[in-house]
Amino acid sequence: MIWLSIALLSAITLLPAGFTLWRRAVARDERSTALALHEAQLVELDRDLDIGMIAPSEHGIAQLEIQRRILVADRAPASMVDRSGRVKIILALALIPLAAVALYWTGGHPGFPAQPLQPRLEALAQRDMRANKVIAQLKDALSKMSMSDPQLRQGYILLGQAEASRGHEQAAMDAWRKALELHFEPDLAIELAEEQVRAEKHISADSLALYRQALDAAPKDAPWRQAVEQRIAQGEHEQEQP
Repeated sequence: MIWLSIALLSAITLLPAGFTLWRRAVARDERSTALALHEAQLVELDRDLDIGMIAPSEHGIAQLEIQRRILVADRAPASMVDRSGRVKIILALALIPLAAVALYWTGGHPGFPAQPLQPRLEALAQRDMRANKVIAQLKDALSKMSMSDPQLRQGYILLGQAEASRGHEQAAMDAWRKALELHFEPDLAIELAEEQVRAEKHISADSLALYRQALDAAPKDAPWRQAVEQRIAQGEHEQEQP
């Protein structure tokens, strides 16, 4: 069915161009056209003489002039419009859908079933509902944990990652901040600071403080030390601006 649709669409698309070229691809013989015109003038001239519209002397002069034009036209070379150029163009137009089909055949999959938008939107909505349910269960579990539970901090980190993956920036930052309150970790502080920078579009005083704390608590050979130092310099420069 798809091939029939492709063929019909190709024919409909190329039909106007092909029809125009075909109409223009007619023979144009200037010599024959001129001779036919002058011969018709001679016939008309004889008819005017018969009905008395012109005098015999005028008829003779006009006849000589027309005959002279016939002689001139008879010497003109016959010129024909070259059909080969237009034939090539028409063939090229016919090859366009064939090339398109060949290209589609190499990478397309006509046997695949249709993928309507509505079922995909419904699947995304169901996935969001499941994610919301899981996050709600995680929040409920965290609310019931003791502050001394070693799993509490890890739970807030996981909650922040889940919220960040769904684009909930503020919820992710709140969860990570609670994890930092339980135990400060330089890597998590940097992740929180970066999330704040993305959300606020600049390095705020709070983000700058997180970078400084992370740098102070990080080992000397931390691979991200230089990048954080650049962030701090950028933040200090922004803070100095009015």
